[in-house]
Amino acid sequence: MPDRLSPLDASFLYMEQPTTGMHVGGVMTFLPPADGSEFDVDAFVRLVGSRLSLVPRYRQRVREVPGRLGLPVWVDDPDFDLSYHIRRSALPAPGTDDALRELVGRLLSRRLDRDRPLWEIYVVEGVSGGRFALVTKTHHAMVDGVASMDIGALLLDRTPQPREVPDDEWVPEREPSGIELAASAVMENLRRPRGALDAATRAAADLRAAVATVGRTMSGLAAATRGAAQASGPLDALNRPIGEQRRYSMARTSLAGHRAARRAHCGGGAGTVNDVVLAVVCGALRYWLMTRGEALHPDTTIRAMVPVSVRRRRDAGETSGGNRISAYFVDLPVGLDEPAARLQRVAEQMQARKRGAHDAAPTALVGLAGLMSPPLHSMGAKLTSRLSSRLFNVLVTNVPGPPRPLYAMGARLQDLFPVVPLAKGQAVGIGVTSYGGSVCYGLNADRDTMPDVDVLAEAMNSALAELLE
Repeated sequence: MPDRLSPLDASFLYMEQPTTGMHVGGVMTFLPPADGSEFDVDAFVRLVGSRLSLVPRYRQRVREVPGRLGLPVWVDDPDFDLSYHIRRSALPAPGTDDALRELVGRLLSRRLDRDRPLWEIYVVEGVSGGRFALVTKTHHAMVDGVASMDIGALLLDRTPQPREVPDDEWVPEREPSGIELAASAVMENLRRPRGALDAATRAAADLRAAVATVGRTMSGLAAATRGAAQASGPLDALNRPIGEQRRYSMARTSLAGHRAARRAHCGGGAGTVNDVVLAVVCGALRYWLMTRGEALHPDTTIRAMVPVSVRRRRDAGETSGGNRISAYFVDLPVGLDEPAARLQRVAEQMQARKRGAHDAAPTALVGLAGLMSPPLHSMGAKLTSRLSSRLFNVLVTNVPGPPRPLYAMGARLQDLFPVVPLAKGQAVGIGVTSYGGSVCYGLNADRDTMPDVDVLAEAMNSALAELLE
């Protein structure tokens, strides 16, 4: 049977439009090798090529099923070209962080080529202090946040000396014909009637289960819409029509500071470091809105969609990728002046979400995807993207990074800033990860709507300092 995309993975393909590239990734900066040698880019490319057997999806591309009789499938790319996917770039002297952010914004603006495996790595030389950077782009249909971190670790090493990997004698499998893809899709629909409600052979038990799924999903969507209507978020600042171009900004904060804030304000172990992250984002958004002259009242909130991984512990080492995520809605109380009160409000909401007291998944429409034909699935995914600005104001996702130092050909990884995509009407998306004692915030923003995204990024450290005071 073909390696078919899951309904959720396919949704990220269907959501992609000229203004909404659905790729995730990261910006990694590296210190020069400790032995004083120059980083050998050609050797690094060869190293990545030798390890592609550890990530088979990186040599596969998406193939549509004729007539859209089934969801797309992954097939081996017989013309795989490593030099296309790993590219070299350089900053003009003196290679400032501002110049790096500008370059990253331009790289993120371009969508990935659907006719090739859906990933790219840019090696950026000439960063100040003898550093270099790696900018990665991977389509969300391939990985979720946790899986992307695992794949990143596969390309790096725990020691300056690269580890040995088995010889790779990859030979692409024969690509199925259009007739074969169509026939396999029809057979799957007949064998699994829950995936196609119009299949004449569906069983009564499957039909009852499908109806129950629809009922739960629509109930969750209705609850989410009611909650969004009650929230008093400054929609004009964060939810506007967006274009194709992007800006990118970064902020490095202290992991020890986040832990200290949790100990100081979350008594009895009730709160988490992730709650502190959300409170920091809340404080930074409050300051950013004030610089724009937005009127804030004590009950003013910004609704955040917070994806959470449902990838089980034993799945953490898998390299097949794919998406295993759910999400919560959290109303960030930007109208509250007291930082500790903001953290307390966030922690209470997160506890309630985890207990299931308010189970309204933001991916509700996508939850219906398994019950739709591919054309309706595509329409539903695009509708979900359009409705996103009515359901939430900003995406905030936190993925724990590797706790130990990592290296690329002897060069130590200094910082790791994540990249998250934007949906329709979303001016900025905030990705967060921890590494080497730091909590790194990466902000992907629409170029025209968010010319002051650096102000929001710089406010992250100020918001954390407020909590520590």
